[in-house]
Amino acid sequence: MKWLLLTLVILPAVVGDLLQSREMKLAANPAASLPGALRVLRLIAARRYLLLSMLCMAVSFFAFLALVQTEPISFAVPASAGTFVLETLLARVWLKERASPRKILGTLVVFGGLLLVAR
Repeated sequence: MKWLLLTLVILPAVVGDLLQSREMKLAANPAASLPGALRVLRLIAARRYLLLSMLCMAVSFFAFLALVQTEPISFAVPASAGTFVLETLLARVWLKERASPRKILGTLVVFGGLLLVAR
């Protein structure tokens, strides 16, 4: 059960973060007339993928609550860092973001930590 919950923490969080980043970059408008909070609310109403990203984040949050209810926090928090590894990889592939060698090295260190926690 813990691996299913961990999957429900990681995958929706990754999808939510990537969709949120994509939608906010597409909606970027430095000359916007609305103040920040109102502009974001208008974006949420207008962009369905931004709304989907919020739903994904909610699924991840509630799965994390269930995970820490059944597993020690010393497992749940480090294991949920798998989002960093997947997001770095998918941001390069899907969002065409650049990753410096330092970021790649940091991601590999996190991945190594995940392997240690998983054992």
